Amino acid sequence: MRKSVLLTTAMVALAGSMAFAQDAPTVGVSWSNFQEERWKTDEAAIKAALEAVGAQYVSADAQSSSSKQLADIESLIAQGVDALIVLAQDTAAVVPAVQAAADEGIPVIAYDRLIEDPRAFYITFDNVEVGRMQARAILEAAPEGNYVMIKGSPTDPNADFLRAGQQEVLQEAIDSGAITIVGEAYTDQWLPANAQRNMEQILTEQNNEVTAVVASNDGTAGGVVAALTAQGLQGIPVSGQDADHAALNRVAAGTQTVSVWKDARELGRVAGEVAVQLAQDTAPDQIEGVEPFTTPGGNNVNAIFLDPLPITQENLQAVVDAGWITQEALCQGVTGGPAPCN
Repeated sequence: MRKSVLLTTAMVALAGSMAFAQDAPTVGVSWSNFQEERWKTDEAAIKAALEAVGAQYVSADAQSSSSKQLADIESLIAQGVDALIVLAQDTAAVVPAVQAAADEGIPVIAYDRLIEDPRAFYITFDNVEVGRMQARAILEAAPEGNYVMIKGSPTDPNADFLRAGQQEVLQEAIDSGAITIVGEAYTDQWLPANAQRNMEQILTEQNNEVTAVVASNDGTAGGVVAALTAQGLQGIPVSGQDADHAALNRVAAGTQTVSVWKDARELGRVAGEVAVQLAQDTAPDQIEGVEPFTTPGGNNVNAIFLDPLPITQENLQAVVDAGWITQEALCQGVTGGPAPCN
């Protein structure tokens, strides 16, 4: 009798686990590339969120190719995914993929980068506020002088969201004549090498008479710092975002003024959890934290916006305390710097 009870219990447990496995959705993720350090962090967070509920993860890397991303998404759809998370390489070029997913009843999450389609659930940080934070930090460091604006990729709507936030903060100083924007350029594919070339050209045009640089992410900031260093221009305020480890080290060393921290661990977690809910037919407007958002193209989408945090020399301890970076990595090569590097 005891053996029978044990066998029955085991069979029930096995049947339950099989049903759970069958019910657990498969989430496909289409990555634009992994050129930025942060995307591996995002990926790990998405995987962890899916694993926590027994969901499956499959992915593809478009390697910065819009055409490959479309093919990747077609492949993920063919594999039978129940939801798609898309970090778009080109947010206009990827729209047909949203249609293809919709035709199969597969919900799509526009991850960190807006896709101009009302069916795409948008999850990101408040990128306009990121731009404001960048500009505030640079304006505080350099309230007067010649400014350069190094923008993101022209195919990424975030580049213009950031630029809009930056302009909001700088407009009064521009109108008063305190600052003058003497150079401005998009950075194709957000590549640091392209940012460096743009900065070099502007420095040549301005005879190195540049006071501050508002760079839109840490990769472009790295290119800017390289161009400034080559000209022996030290102490020029430079902004960034993503809290890449190299950028945080530059903040500690004083060659970068601010990196706006968008905790990719949180963004990935939220995206994974939302993907599972959408795959299980939860209505988009019933997701916790959702709010309506009207896109620049006039589309009404469901969105979740997370809060960023500017990291300067004043609060570097925050990223160490959060386990984002070790004190050793943060302070490498820095002597007599700000806490915790002093």
